[in-house]
Amino acid sequence: MVGARDSTGNDNRETAAVPLLRSGLSLRHMRMIAALDDHGKVSAAAQVMNISQPAASRMIAEMEAVLHVTLLERLPRGVALTPYGKALARRARSILLEMREADREIAELKAGKGGSVFLGAVTAPAIELAVPAIREIRRLYPRIEITMQVETSNVLARELIASRHDFIVARIPDDLNPRLFDSRVIGVEKACLIVRRGHPLAHGRQVALEETTSYDWVFQSGGSPLRQAMEANFLNRNVPLPERILNTSSLLLTLVMVAQSDAIAPVSVQVARFIQNPEGLAGAIDVVPIEFDIEVRPYSLITARNRVLSPAARMLYDFILREVG
Repeated sequence: MVGARDSTGNDNRETAAVPLLRSGLSLRHMRMIAALDDHGKVSAAAQVMNISQPAASRMIAEMEAVLHVTLLERLPRGVALTPYGKALARRARSILLEMREADREIAELKAGKGGSVFLGAVTAPAIELAVPAIREIRRLYPRIEITMQVETSNVLARELIASRHDFIVARIPDDLNPRLFDSRVIGVEKACLIVRRGHPLAHGRQVALEETTSYDWVFQSGGSPLRQAMEANFLNRNVPLPERILNTSSLLLTLVMVAQSDAIAPVSVQVARFIQNPEGLAGAIDVVPIEFDIEVRPYSLITARNRVLSPAARMLYDFILREVG
């Protein structure tokens, strides 16, 4: 539907946007509302902004006066953004990200293929895809600075929405709206069970799932795809779930527990290979030969919808796609 025009011939949609554009809201205001959303306290937001708490309160009052709405509610401990505040914070993040991208792009043009990339990845594709792509891009373009966070998909997807990553290699969590993202499936993760060298189950013959239930287990959190895939194996075979479980998202703690006890842990095949490989960690870890498969649902290259990647981020994205191919 074509927007109506006023008596001067201007599009009303454009006219309606002018008051906010000319309102006096600044990038400092955008940073303030984003900091309030991040920290939930005026004092913490003031510290992020490097201003006093009274100055922060004045900035909040300025924004509320311009918009004619209440942006936050005072709580016994901190503040909570109202729906108006959350809407402004969401838009503020996009504005701040675009300014960061503009700064990056100008710097890259000055330096020649420089700049920075912020990437998040779950463990298996981080090892198999991201690391080789980073090695290659660092060889060709040593001025590019790359920051990578290895975490669960739940954490990474929220970091992407909050504009803290350019893109991620992960899975879209079930509790987030998939319309927030653009994704491209690039691989299926296979998992295996690892134990310490000399473990009673590491004796060469294939192990049935029933034989594992009497041992301690180290699992990722309950919502992780690897945990769900492993528990599905128990349920589908009518085998009782393990009773002695340590929950952790730390791969390092998982390896320590396995190496120093009889605990069993499911990990991606890529992680297990890297641990065992003489060119990797050459660790004292064995893979248990099992009679069943552990397949985790596919992972994808994921970007935030309608967010344009910087030249450096697009380059790394394309390098990872080449690793897939």
